[in-house]
Amino acid sequence: ARGGRGGHLGLALGLLLAPPALRAKPTVRKERVVRPDSDLGERPAEDNQSFQYDHEAFLSKEDSKTFDQLTSEESKERLGNIVDRIDSDGDGFVTTEELKTWIKRVQKRYIYDNVAKVWKDYDRDKDDKISWEEYKQATYGYYLGNPTEFQDTSDHHTFKKMLPQDERRFKAADLDSDQTATREEFTAFLHPEEFEHMKEIVVLETLEDIDKNGDGFVDQDEHIADMFSHEESGPEPDWVLSEREQFNEFRDLNKDGKLDKDEIRHWILPEDYDHAQAEARHLVYESDKNKDEKLTKEEILDNWNVFVGSQATNYGEDLTKNHDEL
Repeated sequence: ARGGRGGHLGLALGLLLAPPALRAKPTVRKERVVRPDSDLGERPAEDNQSFQYDHEAFLSKEDSKTFDQLTSEESKERLGNIVDRIDSDGDGFVTTEELKTWIKRVQKRYIYDNVAKVWKDYDRDKDDKISWEEYKQATYGYYLGNPTEFQDTSDHHTFKKMLPQDERRFKAADLDSDQTATREEFTAFLHPEEFEHMKEIVVLETLEDIDKNGDGFVDQDEHIADMFSHEESGPEPDWVLSEREQFNEFRDLNKDGKLDKDEIRHWILPEDYDHAQAEARHLVYESDKNKDEKLTKEEILDNWNVFVGSQATNYGEDLTKNHDEL
């Protein structure tokens, strides 16, 4: 996983005792690209820790973290309740399509819950909208008001780069161009990868983040440096060598030794790839003992560690509640 925008700011801002809104930059970069849809039949055997991706897809990243607090028995009990909700037609089976729908709902709920948590930090005049000025002051106000404190830190350069990036992203999300964001527009601002009209911004920001020499392209060394910091002398790890091969064979489509915006888009936003569908297929494959391409509750509970690991979640506490937004 790569450090997002927030990772660059925390230390310096914490030392400066900046306001809380500054310490947790909301526009954190996610993984550059979704999980590849590899051949399910060739997946290696996985232990509980390596099932983390499945847990986050099934429960959401935030909710999966709290699963550590429950026993296996409690986890399975709550998982059983979740299964009842996933089985939308009540026929006693969970299909790939039902799992896909569930995973999409979980992701949607996580995104909107995330926005709700930070909304009050930015909606300073409580008009249920966030203007660019409100966001700028909440996020960059300390920097703008105390520029001398940042002159000798690398964060000065970071802020100088991020402020115009955020303004550009805010304008792209502000569909009616009134310089204020509704909740939906602010959600697009914080989670641009989830909105079709924001995907060009995602591609452009990815290019700008990785392109250290400023030539408008991403070469192989820049691509590797984005993932791997070679602090010690010696050979590169095998996975880095594999990444170099991936770059040459599959990412550099026109074989000119660098990635342009179209190639970056193809890499991080592959067409005809449905993340929820791929994850649902994987979960069914892992747990479908009789290979009828659907799961009973028993099959899911027998393979509970794939879905929830040795943990449980606060998400399980409100399973009986209605979530109309989902």
